[in-house]
Amino acid sequence: MPTLYVIATPIGNLKDLSPRAVETMRNAGLIIAEDTRVTMKLCQVFDFHVPLISCHRHNEESKAEILASKIVSENLDAALVTDAGTPCISDPGNEVVRACIAAGIRVIPIPGCCAGIAAVSVSGFDAREFAFYGFLPRERKDLRTKLEEIMNGPAVAILHESPFRIAELTQGVEEVFPEAKMTVCCDLTKIHEKTIYGNPSEILAALKANEKSEKGEYCVVLDLHGVPPREIKEEISLSMEAKMIEIMKEGKNLREAQEALIEKGEKKNAVKQAAITLKQLFSEI
Repeated sequence: MPTLYVIATPIGNLKDLSPRAVETMRNAGLIIAEDTRVTMKLCQVFDFHVPLISCHRHNEESKAEILASKIVSENLDAALVTDAGTPCISDPGNEVVRACIAAGIRVIPIPGCCAGIAAVSVSGFDAREFAFYGFLPRERKDLRTKLEEIMNGPAVAILHESPFRIAELTQGVEEVFPEAKMTVCCDLTKIHEKTIYGNPSEILAALKANEKSEKGEYCVVLDLHGVPPREIKEEISLSMEAKMIEIMKEGKNLREAQEALIEKGEKKNAVKQAAITLKQLFSEI
């Protein structure tokens, strides 16, 4: 019977590839990889001689059914892997799994590494309930909105972040719930693995003090137990010009009002256009 094995691969230390995963990949008729160049290195280390085919986030939707048909027609045992960790967990693979299920292919997990689970296991937080959010929005305003939404979920939240944005994420957490506890893991299972603990301000200070903080991949665990609930205020929809005037009522000039709005996360182009509109309006008065 054709089978798709969903296999977790190492997130750093190659010794974490389980004996069962090694045996399954070695005996597979096909390996479906997120990036064949990355998986090829794994194949070389473990002496796998199996055909590789790429299937990533940008082509998965169009290739999933084709791959499922190939597995059925050739009666294959296929292995689905990503560059690191467990497929379908903040990584591609779900479309392939869905297509295989629809085609009647048996789908079997070969469990192993998952950065989020590894991070929460060393957090010390009560994680009997937790939520995984992966990468949060990049724009400051959208990030704040998402963090506020997280307050409505389980008290423990797992996030992913790039080394270039970890400071911005931590600053966002500090602004929304400064009382939170954080566990921040970098390069889990690798030689320079590092885990830091503390509240957002302590974490931010540690990141700024580390000259190499912009290297490695980060996994963040938030503990919101004991964080007081936020009062939800109904926002009145104001035009950008109205928002700017409200700030100017506080004694700021037009330029300062622009800077304040941008600092709050408003789009620069929209703020600039509103300032032009106000300048024209003031000149006509």
